[in-house]
Amino acid sequence: MLGSQMLKSQFPILSRYINDKPLVYLDNAATSQKPQGVITAISNYYTGHNANVHRGVHRLSDESTAVFEESRNTIAKFFGADSQELIITRNATEAINGVAYGWADHILKEGDVIVTSLMEHHANFVVWQEVCKRTGAKLELVGVDENGRLRLDELRQKLEIFPIKLVALVHVSNATGTVNSVKKILQLIKQHQKDTPIRLLIDGAQSAPHMPINFHQLGADFYAFSGHKMLGPMGVGGLLVRKELLESGEMSPWLFGGGMIFSVLPAQTEFNPDLAERFVAGTPDVASVVGLAAACEYLYQLDMRKIEQHDRELVLYALEKLQQIPEIKIIGPVKSLQTGQQLDRLGSVAFLHQAVHAHDVAQILDSEGIAVRSGHHCTMPLHNYFGWQATTRVSFQVYTSKNDIDSLVRGLEKIKQVFKS
Repeated sequence: MLGSQMLKSQFPILSRYINDKPLVYLDNAATSQKPQGVITAISNYYTGHNANVHRGVHRLSDESTAVFEESRNTIAKFFGADSQELIITRNATEAINGVAYGWADHILKEGDVIVTSLMEHHANFVVWQEVCKRTGAKLELVGVDENGRLRLDELRQKLEIFPIKLVALVHVSNATGTVNSVKKILQLIKQHQKDTPIRLLIDGAQSAPHMPINFHQLGADFYAFSGHKMLGPMGVGGLLVRKELLESGEMSPWLFGGGMIFSVLPAQTEFNPDLAERFVAGTPDVASVVGLAAACEYLYQLDMRKIEQHDRELVLYALEKLQQIPEIKIIGPVKSLQTGQQLDRLGSVAFLHQAVHAHDVAQILDSEGIAVRSGHHCTMPLHNYFGWQATTRVSFQVYTSKNDIDSLVRGLEKIKQVFKS
C-alpha cells in the first residue's frame, strides 16, 4: 500500500482535530483534500503571474497565458489525451451539460434514444431528462442487479430494439462503488451499431481519482471529470472529446463570447480554428487550472496503478471489518463475479445501519472526528429502487490508511452506547 501516514503530512487540513480528536477524513467521493503542492501552485500563480490570458502583450499576460497552456497540456497528458481534446469546465456536471448543449441539442431529434442507468449520479441523469424535453428524444434506463451491478443484458436488449444515439454511463458508481467495464459496454455498442454512430459518454468523476485513465485507449467519445475529487481545487474539471467530433463540428461550442472567436461581424461570427481556444468563452479560472495541473503531477508521481491497488486494498479491508458488525448491511458488490477475479468495486463502501438512520450514524461518527457522507448521494433513482431511505458512505484517497478504517469501526461501536442510553 501507499505510505498513507507520510502522505497525510503533505495535506495541511489533515492535521486538524475535530472535537479534540484527530480528523479521520472518509468523505473523498464528495471532495478530496488538497496537498500543499496544489495550494502553493495556486498561491504562486496569484502572487507572481496573475493577468488575463490571450488578451495582452505585456509580460504578466504572456506569463499567465504560458502557465495556462502548460497546465492544460499537463492535464491532457495525465488523461492520455491530446491537448486540443480537453475542454476545461467547472466540474464533471458542467462537462456533461456541455455534451447536452454542444452535441445533443443539435444532433438528436424526435424518436432518437438516449440510454443511461439507474445507478447514475443526478448529473448524468437529470441532464438527459431535460435534453429529451427539448429535442423529443426518449430516455431509456438500464437496470442494476441485486448486487448493484449494471445489467449488461438489458443494455444489449435496448441496443437491439431502439434507435440509440447516445449511451451515457458512470465509470465508477459513487453510491455502490461498482466499476463498470467500458470495454464490455463498447463491445455491445459496436455489435449493434448500424449506419448511424452510437456515441458513448463516460462519467469519470469517481474513476479519475482512483485508476489510470488513457482517453485514447478507453474508446469513449466523451469523458467527464472533476478536479476537486482528484486532489485539485473546486471549480475546475474537464471534458475530453474525441478530436474527430471537434474537427467535424459534431461537438460545437455551447458558451459564446470573447476568447472563443476568430472574427465577429455584424451579420456573423467565425469561431476560433484552434480547438483548444474555441471552447473558452471569457476569462478562464487560470489559478484553478494551475492547481489541477499540480494535482495531476502529484498523482502521476505516486503512480495511478499503485493508487488503484491501494484503493482496492482499502475497499477489501473495509468490507472485511464492516461485515463483522451484525447491524451493518453493505451496499454494492461484496464478492467478485468469478473466483480469482478482482472485485469490481473501487473508491468507496456504502452501508445501511439496520437500527439507526444514516444521518444519525454520520453525526455520531463526526463526534469522534470521523467525516463520512450520509444521504442518497445524488442517486435517488437507485435508492428508491432498492427502498433505501439513506445510506452511509465511506470513501478513500491516497492518504487513507487501514488505521482510518479501524477508527471508523471504533466509531460505529459508539452507536450502541448512544442508543442504549
